[in-house]
Amino acid sequence: MKHPLRGLQSDVDEAESPVRYALLRRKIFALMAAATLIPLLAMAVLNYYEHQSTMAREIQNPLRVLVNKAKSSFELFLTERSSTVSLIASAYTYPELADEQKLGRIFSVMKKEFKGFVDLGLIDENGTQVNYVGPYSLKGKNYAEQRWFQEVRIKGKYVSDVFMGFRKFPHVIIAVQHMTEDGRTWILRATLDTHQFERIIASMSLEPDADAFLVNGQGIMQTSSNNYGKVLEKMSFALPPQTYEPAVLTMVDPLGRDVYMSYAYFPDADFVLMAVKPRGSVLKSWYTVRGDLLFIFALGVVAVFVAAYRVTDVLIGRMKESEERREMALRQVEHSQKLSSIGRLAAGVAHEINNPLAIINEKAGLMKDIMDREAAFPAKTKIDAQVESILRAVERCRGITHRMLGFARRMDVSIEDLDVGEIIKETAGFLSNEAMHRKVDVRLEIDPELPRINSDRSQLQQVFLNLFNNALAAVADGGRIMAMARAVDDNVEILVRDNGCGMSDETLKHIFEPFFTTKKGKGTGLGLSITYGIIKRLGGDIAVESEQGVGTTLIITLPKGQREALA
Repeated sequence: MKHPLRGLQSDVDEAESPVRYALLRRKIFALMAAATLIPLLAMAVLNYYEHQSTMAREIQNPLRVLVNKAKSSFELFLTERSSTVSLIASAYTYPELADEQKLGRIFSVMKKEFKGFVDLGLIDENGTQVNYVGPYSLKGKNYAEQRWFQEVRIKGKYVSDVFMGFRKFPHVIIAVQHMTEDGRTWILRATLDTHQFERIIASMSLEPDADAFLVNGQGIMQTSSNNYGKVLEKMSFALPPQTYEPAVLTMVDPLGRDVYMSYAYFPDADFVLMAVKPRGSVLKSWYTVRGDLLFIFALGVVAVFVAAYRVTDVLIGRMKESEERREMALRQVEHSQKLSSIGRLAAGVAHEINNPLAIINEKAGLMKDIMDREAAFPAKTKIDAQVESILRAVERCRGITHRMLGFARRMDVSIEDLDVGEIIKETAGFLSNEAMHRKVDVRLEIDPELPRINSDRSQLQQVFLNLFNNALAAVADGGRIMAMARAVDDNVEILVRDNGCGMSDETLKHIFEPFFTTKKGKGTGLGLSITYGIIKRLGGDIAVESEQGVGTTLIITLPKGQREALA
């Protein structure tokens, strides 16, 4: 079976001939044109059947907006009148409102400022209207048995739906209960003329065959409708599902017409606003769009041919670049194989070292136990210190073998709350003897306010040890190395800078690759590769800046908190 990579290489080699390029261009062009035109033709056929429903959905939005604006007008009207009654109930005392002349002046101002008020009355806690201003003789009427009176006593404020009552004409009442400091309650009640409702609906400017009206929660007409009933009659179809946002339904009305019905319930009053439009008149303007489908299809065919021709040229040009991509992929595979080999080697070495380490640890521990039981003698303190040094060295070796095994397989990191500055100082101390011998100036600039982070101590030690080792290898005797740690936004930034030989741009491209080294046989080329892997695994980032003859700066960014990468 022919290998895919060999097949791709064969195609590229053949395409280098102008004749074969032309043949390949024709084949690709024909394939792209066919693959595009067939779906385009299918889309044109389906669009004929789908455009009506699509346009219908688009047309529903203006109907929603119209109902929403009218609903807002109704709510504003009722809110203004309710607030006016509440203000009067709060601003005046019961004796002032019980004064007929005083109440008359108040009502005159109300009618002047707010249209729609018919009368105003003061009702005591027993339901008797003790004062009244308006065109009817309602003073002394008792409302104790009326449903609205019971509701306002419970809720404190009440806006009724449209009803007849004692006035014998459709009206709406707004009643507000007020309680004095001594616990006495009374109700201020105003009546609204429903002609204001008719004016709001008229302002919707509907077409002659459209209709809009107001109903209550029981389906009783609150305003007159052209087609579905008069005021206080039962609506001729069922109420739609409750929603406070404008919605649109497609239905057949009692007259047998296909209509769009937009509606919205009022959240603070027992009203539902409805608007009805016949579908035929709404969609009439969209029927003319059908003739444009053929033009759009023809334009699409031309666009497909032009696009196919240009895309074919781009594809042929990019085939020459495929060889470079293939080489890059092979290099990545080679690197992966190298890392896999290192992992197996590291695992084997770690297992071999762990066995003698266990013996050393056991013997050193036995020596410590024996020394603890012996009586004091001149060299005991010195021997105890040496035994402790052996145990610490064994523990450090265990950490190293643990990391070697981690190179072969992912191992659980040990996350703890750390002081990065302390780790940097501790790691720099490992190399103090060499730096002193070579007269290298090692400076540490640790921000005293540096925040603590959640990370792995041993792996950070390995990272900083690698960076310090590389810096010492890069600088000449008497050189300078500086390590800085500071907080930057939500991260901690560590810089290790030296004034060594620096690196070229070409070297910088390969600095984190396994086995890449500039130490001419002295290095393995794994230090920065392992460092890069550790920093990425700890959720951080690493970057390098270098200039030949000036020096190198390695920048490590670590998160303050534990990230998902550490989980």
